[in-house]
Amino acid sequence: MPGVDDGIFVRTSAPEEFQFVEEAVRKGGAAGAGGDNTKPQDEYWVAFAKSMAPLTIPAAAFLAQLIGAPEGKACKVLDIAAGHGMYGITIAKQNPNAQIVAVDWLAVLEVAKENARAAGVASRYQSRAGSAFDADLGEGYDFVLLTNIFHHFDKPTCEKLMRRAHAVLKPGGKGVALEFVPNEDRVTPQTAASFSLVMLANTDAGDAYTFAEYEKMFRNAGFTKSTLHLIPEMPQQVIVSEKAG
Repeated sequence: MPGVDDGIFVRTSAPEEFQFVEEAVRKGGAAGAGGDNTKPQDEYWVAFAKSMAPLTIPAAAFLAQLIGAPEGKACKVLDIAAGHGMYGITIAKQNPNAQIVAVDWLAVLEVAKENARAAGVASRYQSRAGSAFDADLGEGYDFVLLTNIFHHFDKPTCEKLMRRAHAVLKPGGKGVALEFVPNEDRVTPQTAASFSLVMLANTDAGDAYTFAEYEKMFRNAGFTKSTLHLIPEMPQQVIVSEKAG
């Protein structure tokens, strides 16, 4: 699944796709070879997952702290579009009582499982292969991680995915998204705002959504409250959405 793109280095910023920016603007979506991020592209995503893991360290540490991993409370975490797996793995490293379930394409999950073994958390790291939109996700989760995935899709598709997350969470559970979130003016901050162009050139209908847009989508998916959290010195932000208890 898409979602292994961390920082500003993403598969969807492939230079060849920007040859078609003019056509993409006219079409309102990718005009080049890219676009459909719901299908496995094993060769690329495996290589990408292997290369991107080191760049996740600041955001993964922040996310783990934000959800209280160091407190050590027993919890079950679903990592959707896990890629390299470092977000879930970091939680497991900080919390010896955390159980992680990773969802991604089968070949990509091998990268995540190898990283889990290297981190010493393999005994608490499970995987479920397939698309986040179709795979059996299990149930009874305290947290669902959705890192760098929503920007690939239009709003109805984002809501569909978030409804799946809502359905598998325990009452009182939380969905945790990591995204580029521009301000309401959609021109600041520069990195987050310009990411809209990256999505226009490289996806069929993706975008960099504002917090107000995410808040509405997640409310439509059943979540009662969403809060935005800044990651120091990083271009992305974390949105935590709560399921009613």
